[in-house]
Amino acid sequence: MKTTNLIAIFLIFTCSTAAWFLLGGSIDRRSNARSDISSQQVEAGWGPPMRQMHPIISYRSPTARDGRRKLQPARSDVTVRMAYDPKRKGLLWHRTYLVEFVGDYVVSNPTPVTQTLFVEFHLPSTETSFYNFSYQLGEGDPSGKAPENGVLTEAVVLPAGATTPLKVTYQARGTDQWRYAFGDTGRVQQFRLMMQTDFETIDFPAGTGSPTARAREDRGWQLEWFYPDVLDAQAIGMAMPKALNPGPVASRIAFYAPVSLLFFFAVLLLLGMRKGVVLHPMHYFFVATGFFAFPLLFAYLVDHAPLHLSFVIAATTSLVLVVAYTHAVSRGRLTALVIPAQIAYMVLFSYSFFFDGLTGLVITIGAIITLALLMTFTARIDWSRTLQQAPPPIPRT
Repeated sequence: MKTTNLIAIFLIFTCSTAAWFLLGGSIDRRSNARSDISSQQVEAGWGPPMRQMHPIISYRSPTARDGRRKLQPARSDVTVRMAYDPKRKGLLWHRTYLVEFVGDYVVSNPTPVTQTLFVEFHLPSTETSFYNFSYQLGEGDPSGKAPENGVLTEAVVLPAGATTPLKVTYQARGTDQWRYAFGDTGRVQQFRLMMQTDFETIDFPAGTGSPTARAREDRGWQLEWFYPDVLDAQAIGMAMPKALNPGPVASRIAFYAPVSLLFFFAVLLLLGMRKGVVLHPMHYFFVATGFFAFPLLFAYLVDHAPLHLSFVIAATTSLVLVVAYTHAVSRGRLTALVIPAQIAYMVLFSYSFFFDGLTGLVITIGAIITLALLMTFTARIDWSRTLQQAPPPIPRT
């Protein structure tokens, strides 16, 4: 192998890297441009992330700072059912969900005199629709009032020490996450929230507390938050499972494709020399184009086909191109080397992007294994003579 050939191969690799970066940047721009529009469309139809506030109870008091003294419900039993229902637009999946909320509260008058208590219930959003909404304070019929700016307020007169129930129910749709917050409440007593999910991957957003009890179910989880008497209670929340977005996956595969090509070139060059088959730089050029076909086809196929099916079609196409070409060039002498090398460095390496946090580990393991193999199989090569002599001609048939 001549030094000039090595320089030519390096230039081919450099140009291929530049092409992959251009492809990755193009996919990123296409995904981001569609993301802003599709996010607005999804939120317009499904609503934004939802934040349900704890009921606010107050009564008039001349000794209070603003003329009203706030109370907490004497008891709170909340049931939440979360149904994950992601929607895809363009190259992105949006984490939409359905929520069914049932809040059973007990409103009490802890003072020694009869009080008029004002009960405020804040809906979690003013930008979504609520189905089967019911607000019932006391033993009578549900209130027929409509919320004003997302807040529904009712008043009830209670004798000293008396209690009355408050029940609120609704069904709604949202995106990304759902929260239950206590606002500026300093102390929460006799509070219990039961949440049932139909998905297995659960994630509690930053600033929220973990459940006090949990149990697996057939399709998801049964979670419980029980605060018998807690100061500065943390909010409760659930983030929807992360969706595997075709756009970001395709762009990461394109950006990291030069790593897989570098490993493949190293194996093809060094082990090919050990087998006595030294390819011309033009052969490496066509091998690089065969590799490039994989992310290029995958990037535009995911617009029209499922993610995994697109991956299989693109990977198979690239494998056929590269294996068939190297088989023809080497008269079959490199076929047994090329097939496992391309599956390992292109297919398996690219598939690691389907799993969060695995790419760095896969690159490290692949580099160590490749180094071990190259050190083992090239230990007896006389590099001073090999790099000076002309490559033996590939036999023709």
